[in-house]
Amino acid sequence: MASIRRQEDLTKLEPVLAEYAKVPGSLITILQKTQDIYGYLPAEALRAISAATGVAPAQIMGVATFYAQFRLQPVGRYLIMLCQGTACHVNGAESIAAIVAEELGIGDGETTADGLFSLQHVACLGCCSLAPAMMINGEVYGNLTGDSVRRVLRGLAAAAGEEAKA
Repeated sequence: MASIRRQEDLTKLEPVLAEYAKVPGSLITILQKTQDIYGYLPAEALRAISAATGVAPAQIMGVATFYAQFRLQPVGRYLIMLCQGTACHVNGAESIAAIVAEELGIGDGETTADGLFSLQHVACLGCCSLAPAMMINGEVYGNLTGDSVRRVLRGLAAAAGEEAKA
């Protein structure tokens, strides 16, 4: 996986720590709000959380790695969640995953080198009538075919390229 290393502004975390650091049982809330701020859980933020709450770094990592909702690496501009549920599996999710991998050069849990796309296989998106389906940044794409997946991915890449030029 391509690693995108950046320094995060920890001042953004200060209001969260001011509100929750001394509240017993608030670690998951703090981690959720931290991820809302940064898009993932940066190591330096986890150290700041430990210092503010007194919770051991190992315990924080244990919680952060136990729950699938938390990410320890930054995700791309477009987070592709590819459904692997029963309906999607039966209707060709495996071939859709192969097309995404071929088109972007990444697999499950990886991010493109340019930081544009991240791929995450998920158990179910809850839109079985649209199988096979994927969600990109909250927008559902259903009844996928190889051609429709390529069109969507290429369209997003082109739009990002146009925005970069502007």
